[in-house]
Amino acid sequence: MRYLTAGESHGKQLTTIVEGVPAGMPLTSANINASLLRRQKGHGRGKRMQIEKDLVDICGGVRHGYTLGSPIAMVVKNDDFKHWEDIMGEDPVDVDKEIRRTVSRPRPGHADLNGAIKYGHRDMRNILERSSARETAARVAAGAVAKTMLNHLGINIVGFVHEIAGITAQDKPELSMEEKIEQSEASSVRCLDKTVEQQMKDAIDQAKKDGDSIGGICEVHVEGMPAGIGSYVHYDRKLDARIAFAVQSINAFKGVEFGIGFEASRRPGSKVHDEIIWSEEEGFKRRTNNLGGFEGGMTSGMPIVVKGVMKPIPTLYKPLQSVDIETKEVFNASIERSDSCAVPAAAVVMEHVVAFEIARAILEQFPNDQFEKLQVAIDQYREEVRCF
Repeated sequence: MRYLTAGESHGKQLTTIVEGVPAGMPLTSANINASLLRRQKGHGRGKRMQIEKDLVDICGGVRHGYTLGSPIAMVVKNDDFKHWEDIMGEDPVDVDKEIRRTVSRPRPGHADLNGAIKYGHRDMRNILERSSARETAARVAAGAVAKTMLNHLGINIVGFVHEIAGITAQDKPELSMEEKIEQSEASSVRCLDKTVEQQMKDAIDQAKKDGDSIGGICEVHVEGMPAGIGSYVHYDRKLDARIAFAVQSINAFKGVEFGIGFEASRRPGSKVHDEIIWSEEEGFKRRTNNLGGFEGGMTSGMPIVVKGVMKPIPTLYKPLQSVDIETKEVFNASIERSDSCAVPAAAVVMEHVVAFEIARAILEQFPNDQFEKLQVAIDQYREEVRCF
């Protein structure tokens, strides 16, 4: 299974094509719209989320509520395009006409300058329109297809916020998956710890007031994955490595860790590795889950726990210094519409890119042409693992 996205931030639409989904899987636009609307929420979001209402149009690969086995095509229209048609339209522009809102001043922390150097663009709008985090809406659409598949296979996933601007939520190991999902949805900062929720909101409001931005840490949990998904045989088949790649590819993400992550460097091995236990009812398990559900690039059967670090958004309303690529003069960087904090929304994006990698690994390991056969194969495998 793989996906491809196309489209620019202020272009006509975002397009997602997902290939490799088994035939006969229940799927409707409602499954995808629920995820897209979740991505738009969160304290600290900018005015763009008030303009757009992301709803998907499934254009191929689904008939009467079931997948066909052919590529699934999805479109999310950009409502704001009507104000940008002369700037972002695909038709040639009259040579005597000046294009509005060209960008010659690269913004620190963005792809603007590096992309302009790579592709030879003098108007860096050609870079920032595609490198914008608006593209993550297309990735969430792909991940929503994967999440739908996982739900039907008894695999549940949730994303939430662990930290914003140094304000850290306490872990809540006592919460069930259903409670984590419910509490994350109920919180405007997607935090499971109500004691720090207001502090996070205050920090976001202060950043906005200061014309600044703040980052944080997102966390994703996955339950219901059987042991042995992924592989130790080749580096590019290790599932934790694939998930790390997917998380790192999200705009503004700068680091990934599983389980206790970097804390493992500070502990002796006896306080890191998870002891193996066994019961007739459940089979093999681990006494703890310090390694976040992975050993040797494969799932251990324990919940997958992965965190991603998001830097502050680099578009600032008190912009940093930059240099005009045409005049080489020093200027303050240009300002585009932006959020003061997108960590709550990023938790939703992270949840969906993780879901896609998990679904992809499952389809590589089990029959993947017909969804009913996949369900039977997963159930049989779970029983084999339990009785191993």
